[in-house]
This record gives sequence, structure tokens and C-alpha cells, in this order.
Amino acid sequence: MKGGRKAAVAAILVALAAAAYCFLPRVAAPQPMEDRPLALPVKDPRIVIRKAARELRLYDGAALLKRYRVVLGRGEGDKEREGDRRTPEGTYYVCTRNDRSRFHKFLGLSYPDPADAERGLGASMISRAERDAIVAAHRDKRCPPWKTALGGEVGIHGGGIGRDWTLGCIAMENRDVDELWSVLRLGDPVVIQP
Repeated sequence: MKGGRKAAVAAILVALAAAAYCFLPRVAAPQPMEDRPLALPVKDPRIVIRKAARELRLYDGAALLKRYRVVLGRGEGDKEREGDRRTPEGTYYVCTRNDRSRFHKFLGLSYPDPADAERGLGASMISRAERDAIVAAHRDKRCPPWKTALGGEVGIHGGGIGRDWTLGCIAMENRDVDELWSVLRLGDPVVIQP
């Protein structure tokens, strides 16, 4: 008899839950963030790229506006030198914009940064003059020298996201780069996380 009561109580609870569900208001499922149109204007844009998740996040101040899928360089880990095909990790800024790139549009990043320059100087990869030029470029919010042993010309660009294929850049769908292009200006911050 006890087992019968438990089954009866369970059946009643299931019926009540189903009845309550029928009276809940119907709300449309939210669109995936990637499909939502970007709300403009963006007053304080910043980018956070999460390499492990292959995701770029666009913020307006502290507010997350949109997430985008990205692909990276073919090398694993943090960029160390020219030709290693790795995407760098650190805090950078947009230092150039090229709307005639062979990869649709190109938002150049300020890699290498002063920390990269110190590492390169300590490893005898670059000269003190090269290190000083990188530090000065960052102080003045310019593009640092890109033709050193540390590498350069790293940026966010189009070209598609089928697989990791770049030499260290962050690639996106062309339509997504178009959205970022409409928002990002020179000097806007870009953080690249492992």
C-alpha cells in the first residue's frame, strides 16, 4: 500500500507541474548573441578575445554587447617570435585600420607590447633600440615596429572561420569584421586571453 501511495502522490505532482506549465506565459526564445544586430552607438568599445573558446567579445564599457566566433593562428600558446604562427596574448589596442586588406578589412593591433619587448630584449632577440622604439610607440598610441624578430602585423580581419588558418591573427566572418569596423577606432583596447 505504501508503494501505491508514493506512486499516486508522484503522479499528482507531475500532473500539477504540467498544468502549471500550461499557464506560464509564452516568451520567444532569445536569439543567439551572434545573430542579434549590434546596437549602435557604442560609446566605450573594447574587445576581449578568449583564445581557448575561439570567441571575441565586444563590450561597451562593462556591458557585453555581442560575442563572435573567431579562428586563430596555427601555433599553440603565446606568440614569441616572427614565424611561429601563434596568436599573441596580452593587452593591446587598435593601432591601424586597413579597408583594402586582402583579408577583407584589417584592424591592426599593437603587438608587440612593452612586456613582449622586455622579453625579447632579455632573450637577445631584439636590440635595446628596438625595445625602446616599441615602448615609445605604446606610450604615443602608435603601431610598434612590426619588422623585428618578435613579429608583428597581427590584427583582426575577415576571411572566414572554418578552421585555425592564420599566421597569428584573429580571423572572423567578413560580416562580423564589418560590424567591428563600424565601432572600433584607433586606440580602442583589445585584450587577448589564453
